[in-house]
Amino acid sequence: MTKKILISDPTLRDGNHAVRHQLSRESFVAYCKAAEAAGVPIVEVGHGNGLGASSMLVGECRLSDEEILTLSRANLTQSRLAIHVIPGFATIKHDLTRALEIGVDVFRIASHCTEADITDRHIAYVRKAGKVAYGVLMMSHMASPDVLLEEAKKMESYGAEAVIIMDSAGAYFPDDVTQRISTLADGLSIPVGFHGHNNLGMAVINSVAAVKAGATIIDGTIRGFGAGAGNTQLEVLVAVFDRLGFETGIDLYKILDAADVAEKEFNPVAASISPMSIVSGLSGVFSGFAKPVAQAAKEYQVDGRDIFFALGKRKAVAGQESLIFEVARELAAKNTTKED
Repeated sequence: MTKKILISDPTLRDGNHAVRHQLSRESFVAYCKAAEAAGVPIVEVGHGNGLGASSMLVGECRLSDEEILTLSRANLTQSRLAIHVIPGFATIKHDLTRALEIGVDVFRIASHCTEADITDRHIAYVRKAGKVAYGVLMMSHMASPDVLLEEAKKMESYGAEAVIIMDSAGAYFPDDVTQRISTLADGLSIPVGFHGHNNLGMAVINSVAAVKAGATIIDGTIRGFGAGAGNTQLEVLVAVFDRLGFETGIDLYKILDAADVAEKEFNPVAASISPMSIVSGLSGVFSGFAKPVAQAAKEYQVDGRDIFFALGKRKAVAGQESLIFEVARELAAKNTTKED
């Protein structure tokens, strides 16, 4: 029997990281149309850090949440519209309520991998409204398989209809994925998913490992468009799954056409594994920190690689951008002391 894999495409959300959250109206419209034509089941949109996240701290979005959701909803009639929700950025009273009114179908409620408790009210609210709620555990490499299972069980108890683990730093190897996904698949009664990043060139093979270990939901972005070194490249993923006999329901030729649309719409940005992306993966630090790390390194005249490894030792997570500059100042002070 052919194994069916549900593909969720966060190109218009994670990809917003790659352009400092400056995707245009035209880009949202063009890619929504291309993804729907290809039969992509779920299209996730928004600020890179999700609903309600636009701010000076993590980056101001070119378009408001209202504009993004309204535009995307108007251009997705078959594909389901999804958003990424981190409690603390997104409020229930304002953000979730308005998203429901606009017609969002899938709410991916996310927390740091050891902080699932904060998702309780958001998941319950979405489920009570009759919409799909998935739990998402970010920076999942920072927790053991058993701890991830404990946190995922919390999300399941809150009403999550699936749990996705994110390799936010692109730090995993296939064995790491297999251990975590198999533990979750065996311990939960709901579907399990995987979201990969490509810092060490492992995103596609890690996604294959996830499916073989029991995952049935896999994230991928067109041309790998995403934070840092980018995400699992969607058109490659569809081709590989097709070759392996996994059914995605996505038309190969049309997703390749979508890749051409993205090349035009998202130029000159293209995902690549830069030296700094490799360091991000090795240090286990969020891929989206690459640009602010480069800025801090230039401002304080220190090596960006040292910043990444120092952040890794501090177990820095997304949303702690201010810590980048604190670390850079400390490194600059140490360098000055050595020179004296």
